[in-house]
Amino acid sequence: MSKVSFLGAGSWGTALAIMLAGHGHQVTLWSKVSDEVEMLQKNREHMQRLPGIKLPEAIDVTDDISRACSGQELIVFAVASPFVRSVAKEVSSLIPAGQKIVNVAKGIEEDTLETLRDILAEEIPQADISVLSGPSHAEEVAAKMPTTVVVGSASKETALFIQEIFMNEYFRVYISPDIIGIELGGSVKNVIALAAGACDGLGYGDNTKAALMTRGIAEITRLGFAMGAKLETLGGLSGIGDLIVTCTSKHSRNHNAGYLLGKGYSAEEAMREVKQVVEGVYSAKAVHKLAQKYHVSMPIVEEICKVLFEGEHADEVVKRLMTRDKGLEYPEMDWE
Repeated sequence: MSKVSFLGAGSWGTALAIMLAGHGHQVTLWSKVSDEVEMLQKNREHMQRLPGIKLPEAIDVTDDISRACSGQELIVFAVASPFVRSVAKEVSSLIPAGQKIVNVAKGIEEDTLETLRDILAEEIPQADISVLSGPSHAEEVAAKMPTTVVVGSASKETALFIQEIFMNEYFRVYISPDIIGIELGGSVKNVIALAAGACDGLGYGDNTKAALMTRGIAEITRLGFAMGAKLETLGGLSGIGDLIVTCTSKHSRNHNAGYLLGKGYSAEEAMREVKQVVEGVYSAKAVHKLAQKYHVSMPIVEEICKVLFEGEHADEVVKRLMTRDKGLEYPEMDWE
C-alpha cells in the first residue's frame, strides 16, 4: 500500500481520499480552510459536500502543509482551478525532486492560457506531474458507483503507478500519453455544460440538448486538434464521456449554474446559488482566447461568454446560434 496525500478537501478530493483509504492506502487530507479541517476532524464527514459519507478514522485530516507534503509516494492536487497556482507556489519548496503529483481538477488559467498541469510544471518543475480526468461525480464515487477515468502522464511508468493506486472494483482507470487532450476535454466541456444548463433553464427539450452537446464536442475537437490533442482522446472518457455527464447530471455544478443563467440569473448570482466553484465560468474567457489564438471557430463558447460577461440573455444567444450562416456539418468533408 502507498502513502498518498490530498491537497484540497472539497467534494472531489474528499471522495477520492475516502476511496483510497478504504483500500488500505495511508491517506492524508489537507485543507487550507480551518473551518473545513475542524469539521472533517470533528464529524468525520464533509457536511456540505458529501453529507452522510463518513471518513475512515485512518485518514489524517490536517491544515499542516508541511506534513501533507512530507514523505508521500503520491500527492493528489485536488485544489479548485482558480487556486492551483497559489497552492503550487506555497508547496513548491516542500516538494522533493521526482515527486509524483497527479492533478484531478479541471480548468485553464485566463491570464496565461495555461492548463493546470502546465501551471504545476511551471511552479513545481522538480516534480513528475500527471493528470486524472473523466466522467466522475464525487457524489457517485463516494457511493461506490461504477466509474471510469483516464490518467495522462509523460511517463508510462508513472501512469501505471497511479493506475495501480486508484483502480479498484468500482473505479476503473485507463492510461494515456495524451495529456493535452485529456486536459482540454475536461476543461472545455465545463463551458459547454453551462450552455447545456442554460438550454434546460430556458425550457428547451432533448433535441436542443443533443444538438448542443454534439456541436460542443465538435468545438472541443477543433481546438484540440489545433493544440495537438488526439482524436481518440477527445472521443473518449475525458472528452465525450465527461461532456455527457457534465451536461446532463443533477450533480454538475456547471450545468446547474447554466440552468440558472437560462432562468435569467447573472453569472455572479448563479455562482452564489450553486455555492461551489463553477469551473466553467473561470475557464470560459480562457477557452475563448485560445480559440482566437489558434483561429478556431467555437460559436457556443463565444456566445456563452456573452451571457457570462456581457449581460446578454440566453434566449438571444440561442437565436443567434440557430440563425448562423448555412454550412456543412464538417467543412473538411465535401462532395468530390
